[in-house]
Amino acid sequence: MYVAQSFCHSLIASVIMDQALRAWKIDSPAIRQRFRLTVVLFPVFSFPLYQLINPDRGSVLFRLDALFDVNRWLNIEIWGVIPLSVVFLSLLALTSLIFLFQELIPILRHSLESQAVEQEGVRRQSNSFVEHASQALSIGAPEVYLIEDDELIIFSTTGKNPAIFVSTGLSRALTADEMHAALAHEIAHIARSRRPLLLAAFFLRMVLFFNPITLVEFRRVVRNEEKICDDIAITLTRQPRALAEALKKFYATRNPPEPDVQQKPLFATVPLEEYSYNIQLDSRVARLEQHAPYTASGRWLLHIIAFLVVACVNYFVV
Repeated sequence: MYVAQSFCHSLIASVIMDQALRAWKIDSPAIRQRFRLTVVLFPVFSFPLYQLINPDRGSVLFRLDALFDVNRWLNIEIWGVIPLSVVFLSLLALTSLIFLFQELIPILRHSLESQAVEQEGVRRQSNSFVEHASQALSIGAPEVYLIEDDELIIFSTTGKNPAIFVSTGLSRALTADEMHAALAHEIAHIARSRRPLLLAAFFLRMVLFFNPITLVEFRRVVRNEEKICDDIAITLTRQPRALAEALKKFYATRNPPEPDVQQKPLFATVPLEEYSYNIQLDSRVARLEQHAPYTASGRWLLHIIAFLVVACVNYFVV
């Protein structure tokens, strides 16, 4: 019951939030991320919460008046042979494998690789831009390390002693303004890690590892996170075009002329950013070239209204 209802609750929440974002023309990635997080987090708790409110919610009498009864659909046989429940369980099994091989294992691998790079990194002189930008975000300035590598690589690690790692290839490829923009993006990730909402959301998202809707929505959340950090970087540098040009150079390395050449990930800032492999860099570049003022708050009333609609509708989906 938990598995089936959490899937349905996720699907309904996703549809309602999508329509709300579209109807209210919400473009801010920070606000959109908040709406998306509702889709990821609410179905984790919805079933036990509803059962606590009404222990008889699963009774036959309640199901007769419900908007949607999962059991009725799962008992349907496709072509009179295959129960729909078998198809449903197959979908959940496939999603679980995707979560394991495309999310959990890459995160663990990236964590180990980051630790190895930390040991191999060459410490640089203190960077005045990094110190200034960190001070503007009220965080301690991270150490900057230079990696001997011709590939275009930049990433950061968080935790007690945050650090930014830059390859020699990147330092040669970017102009000073572009490098400042790239560093500002990483500093934004470090600053936001002080409020580890995404990390907490990911651990709760693991409860629904089998849920394909959660899989899609959490990736949307992470794509929003990249755009949020782009916007914060612009507030630090006041040069959106410089960040756009830096991203274009990364985009070129992700589309090499030789298909057998394997490229390294872009802006792999923290383990959670492993999800950003599939980010469409051209959409980020387009946003930067037509940059709108950064908005991190607001629209709370609209969010509450959308959430209440989700909660009320899903109460009658059993």
